[in-house]
Parts: sequence; C-alpha cells; structure tokens
Amino acid sequence: MKTESKTLKSLFKSYLTVKDSYKGGKGVIKKEGQKTYKLSSNENPLGTSSLAINAIKEATKDLHLYPDTTDFRLREALEVYYNRELTKDQFICAASGSEIIDLTIRAFVKEGDEVIVSTPCFVPYKMFSRWSGANVIDVPLLENNYSLNIEGILNVVTEKTRIVFLTSPNNPTGSYISKEIFESLMVQLPTNIVVVFDEVYWHFAEAEDYTTAQSYISRFVNLIAINSFSKTYGLASVRVGYAYMNEEVAAYLRQICKPFLITKLSLEGAIASLKDEVFIQKTVETIHSEKKFLKEEFNKLGIQFYPTQANFYLITPPIPSNEFVQFLAEEGIAVRPVDNFGATGKVRITIGIREANIALIKALNKLKLISLN
Repeated sequence: MKTESKTLKSLFKSYLTVKDSYKGGKGVIKKEGQKTYKLSSNENPLGTSSLAINAIKEATKDLHLYPDTTDFRLREALEVYYNRELTKDQFICAASGSEIIDLTIRAFVKEGDEVIVSTPCFVPYKMFSRWSGANVIDVPLLENNYSLNIEGILNVVTEKTRIVFLTSPNNPTGSYISKEIFESLMVQLPTNIVVVFDEVYWHFAEAEDYTTAQSYISRFVNLIAINSFSKTYGLASVRVGYAYMNEEVAAYLRQICKPFLITKLSLEGAIASLKDEVFIQKTVETIHSEKKFLKEEFNKLGIQFYPTQANFYLITPPIPSNEFVQFLAEEGIAVRPVDNFGATGKVRITIGIREANIALIKALNKLKLISLN
C-alpha cells in the first residue's frame, strides 16, 4: 500500500502543489439590531435587473432539462448589444470572466512558458498561470499613480512569453490604461503574444482618453477582451462572462469550451440583462454620483485615496490595514484588504448606495475621534 501511495504522489505536478488560492471579499461581524453593508466585492449596489430576475424565474420551470449545449444564443444577443459592430463568431461565453481567463491560459500556455502580469492585479492571472506550469513575470504598475510600465513590459518579453495581462480599469487600484498608452504597447509587442485585456469595469470609466478593446480587434489579431456580467449587470452569483476577439482565435478557443458549461438560469439571465438599458444606465449614474460623494467625504476626513475609473476606491487606511478592516467589520461594514493583489497595506472599498456610503463615513468619523483621544 505504501508503495502505491508513493507511486501516485510521484505523478503530482509540482506547480499544482503550491498553496495558491483565491479569497473573496469577506462579510461583516453581525450584531443584533445592526444594519450591515458589504463593500468588499465590487457588487452592483442596486441589485439585479428585473428583466434578468424574471427571465431566471421563468427558466426554473424546466430545470429537469439540460441547458443549451453551447453559448450560441448569448453570442447572438451580444452581437445585437454591440450594434453588430462585432459578430456572434467573435464572442465566446463561459461560467464567469475568470473561467475565460483559465480557458485562454489553457489554450495558449504550457509548462515552462512565461506570462506577464502587472501587480497590483486580479489574483487569478497569476494563480491560473501557475496552475498551467507557467512562470509568472511581474512588471509592477508604477508606484506614483499605478500606471502601466510599458518599457518594463517590453524589456521582459522573451521567446517564451505567451500572454500579457492588461486590466483597464484595474482591480484593485481603479487606475486605467489610456488610449495612447494602449496603442503604444500593442504596436510594439510581437503579434505571436496574446494580449488579454480585462475590461470588466468599463461601464464606469469616465476618462476622456479611456478605451475598450473593441475598436482594436480588427487591427490586432492577438487581442482578447474579457468582460463579466457580475458587476454592471448584477449577476455575480449566477457566474457568466464573455470575451470578444478575432474570429479565428474565437473559433480556436471554442474547440475547448465544455458542453453545457453555462447553466440555463445564467444563460437566460444574461440575455435578458443585456436588454435592460434603464437598469444599466441607473447603475452607472449611481456609481458616478456616489463616487463624487465619497471623494468629497474622504477629502474632509483626510483619507488618502487613489483616483478611480471603477466602482470602488483604493485607499491607504489611517491605521494598519488589518486593524482598519476589523474595525469596520465591527461597525457592520465589510471592506477588502488587498495585500494579496500586490497592494500591501492598502484597502479596497466598493462604492455603495448612499445609505451604505453614509454608514461608511460615520464609521470613519468614529475612527478619527478614537484616534484623536
């Protein structure tokens, strides 16, 4: 028996035995009679589109039946959503944006290859790459404003480089990649390197020189843009995302998409949510107005924060981050420490509705008074 155990263990892949797991935003410490607010996971503060909810309820009538084998109907809906400027053959859909990140890595990366990330960044870029046996090369964002270090990225590109991960707006910093910077990097990168452009927070960006990948897809065949239904559309719990790219690349990725990957509830909810323009607009307007409110309040309190193009703020807390997170948790407010993202000592706070944001400011005022005494 011992011999068999050793033999089996010898088959373990060394890069899968490394402790490397994703930890989501935590909840709060609930006290009797206390209202709680979750500002730790960048979820939609307004909830979910009523059109999506109704579609999901309708879909529960035949749960004994398998869902669609493929994502074809959702891809058709996305073609309409993008005003047919992209075709259904340029999309792939999966069970979340994270699933598409994993799919892309499996399609293009093998053991010993290299993947470039720029921390602070979304943890799965590094985690999923390591699961494939790749070497993760980190070119950190520039310290002063978390902007992209183009020169640094180009300097570490080798013949083993397979993927460069870019995010705009970036999680957890809220910074973005300007149109000029994006174009400059794309024209200098070899075309045999896949550029994964994560734009899941694009609805919230307000900068005049912000850009999505859409207008560049026909120009750069190595570009893949990833999106999610978790944020703007309020469908975080049903897990569905999509990406768009060159048709040939999409066809290649589609070959390794698992059948029945998207549940019926997820599929119907996503299709319906794309049609709810009123909900999408209300969500964006809420984030923009509450972003301004929090900015003003942070300034009054002397809270150090970074400019954001997303639905959250990255701050430098006035006390150690672990103590800060614990204090707010006891006040009924969950926020996210982001040391594991690469932003040591920083905390990410989701922009909530006014009630939640007022509760946050009251708690910060309480903390300030405690600190003064």
